[in-house]
Amino acid sequence: MSYGTTFAAWRDAAGQHWPAYTEHAFVQGLGDGTLPEDCFLHYLKQDYVFLMHFARAWALLVTKAETHDEMRLAAGTVHGLMNEEVALHVETCARAGIDEDTLFATREARANLAYTRYVLDAGHSGDLLDLLAALAPCVMGYGEIGTRLAATRSSDRYIGWINTYSGTVYQQICHDVGALIDAAVARRIGDAPQTSPRWPSLCDRFTMATELEVGFWDMGLNP
Repeated sequence: MSYGTTFAAWRDAAGQHWPAYTEHAFVQGLGDGTLPEDCFLHYLKQDYVFLMHFARAWALLVTKAETHDEMRLAAGTVHGLMNEEVALHVETCARAGIDEDTLFATREARANLAYTRYVLDAGHSGDLLDLLAALAPCVMGYGEIGTRLAATRSSDRYIGWINTYSGTVYQQICHDVGALIDAAVARRIGDAPQTSPRWPSLCDRFTMATELEVGFWDMGLNP
C-alpha cells in the first residue's frame, strides 16, 4: 500500500522500530484472537483517552496550517476522530458494561502520557511538519495493521477493530493524510526534502513516535 512518498521515507528511516510496532505481539493477538479480553478493554480505555489528546493535536494543526487544504483536512480529521473512530471504543466498552463517562475518566497510563505529551509538545514547540511527523505513525500504522490483519487474520474475535482500520473510510484518511504530508513538505522544504537540513530531525520525530507506539502496545498487554 502507498500512503505517500514522505511517509514511505520516514518509515524506512525508522528501521526495525516500524515492524516492532506494526507486528507487535498485541497486534498478532488481534489477528489470531489470542489477545485476552481484559487486555483489549484496557487498551481501548487508554486509547479512548489517547484519541482525546490526538484530536487536540489535530486541532493544533489547524493553527499551524498555511493553506485552506491543510486547514480543511486537519479540521475534518478532528471531526472523524471525535465522531467516528471514538465510536468503536464506546460501543465495544459499552457491551462490557463500561460507559463513556467512565472511559473519559480513565487514569492515563505512563505510556499514554509519554506518547500524547510528546505529540502535543511537537506541535507546540515546532511547526506543522514537526507535528505531522509525530502524528503520522499512529495514522498510517493503524492503516497498515488493519489492512494486513484483514488479509491474514485467523479469528473473528476482534473483527470490529480490524474492519474499522481496514475499511474504506479509514484507508481514505490514510491516503489523504499522506497527500497532505507530501504537499506540506514540498511547500516548506522543497521537492528534494532529503537534502534539507531539517530532514534528519523530522525522521527522528517520526521514529520516536513509532517507539512510543511500541510502548503503547506493551502497555496494552499489561492491564
